[in-house]
Amino acid sequence: MAQTLILLFHPDYQNSRANRALAEAAGSRPGIAIVDMQALYPHGRIDADVEAARLLEAERIVLQFPVQWYSTPPLLKAWQDAVLTQVFYIRYEAEGAKLAGRPLLIAATAGNIPEAYAPSGTNLFSLRDLLKPLQATAHRCALAWQEPFLIYNARRADAEALELAAEHYVARLAQLETRQAA
Repeated sequence: MAQTLILLFHPDYQNSRANRALAEAAGSRPGIAIVDMQALYPHGRIDADVEAARLLEAERIVLQFPVQWYSTPPLLKAWQDAVLTQVFYIRYEAEGAKLAGRPLLIAATAGNIPEAYAPSGTNLFSLRDLLKPLQATAHRCALAWQEPFLIYNARRADAEALELAAEHYVARLAQLETRQAA
């Protein structure tokens, strides 16, 4: 059983520097399973049964993705529609109820600088505010929302900044594991 399940939703993972740095660093830790959802479902047809089983095996769930147009990548939305609808509406007693209380961490990368995500910035809203629909989803599904792990300026970050971000990500995953064990 993977203790921490990272579902990676990146439409162009091969060309991603930030998400790849995070995933590679996380993958070096024991007890972490990373699933490249785009590679698994290139045409967007999600197998809800397989994904529900994957969730049920995990103790902690991480959704990792680049923010695109103030939202999640299309495959993550398709995954939510297929999997969460099945787990929390169609098969709640058999699946959804068993997931109650499991931590959900969002690990998101953004291409712009932090100041762009402010009321006076280019994007008008904070990145945390833009992620509120995911927080509402976690609440509705009785998943334990965790403070998101956010990386800004992802497209322009140099190797040193990405390495530091990856170290912080691994530390955050370890903290999530420790906090749950307590």
